[in-house]
Amino acid sequence: MVGRNPRYAVTDTFQQAVGGFLLAGPFVVTQEVWDLAIGMAWYQALVTVGLVFAIGYAALYRADSDRDPDREAEVAGVPVRFLSLVSVSYLSVLVLALAFDAPGTFLVPLFGEDLRTIAWVTVKAVSVASVFSVIGAATADSLF
Repeated sequence: MVGRNPRYAVTDTFQQAVGGFLLAGPFVVTQEVWDLAIGMAWYQALVTVGLVFAIGYAALYRADSDRDPDREAEVAGVPVRFLSLVSVSYLSVLVLALAFDAPGTFLVPLFGEDLRTIAWVTVKAVSVASVFSVIGAATADSLF
């Protein structure tokens, strides 16, 4: 980390969380997201993960010309701000899904007590909603 500008601060994560939760909420409680997740294959879930990473990186470092990922503090070559953004995007969706009992509401009536299926569909639903959460998290990070 020698020669790096550690512009990232923990308060940035809190700003990201506000934006991430704000945009994740409506998608977590929408039946259509859970229906999409039921029908998704594993590779489609992987594509949504790629979208979260691409949108997050572009929003942080391409849309904001004042940021340079090469000048930021990093872990294993990845900027800490970007790691925070991706973590917040997924965790905000997961926390809301569990807090609202979305898997219990949308999946248990369909799959009963098949926890493996419920967990897998929940992972896919979180991957879908995180595409929108990352937009809110990155926007909040850039604005504040």
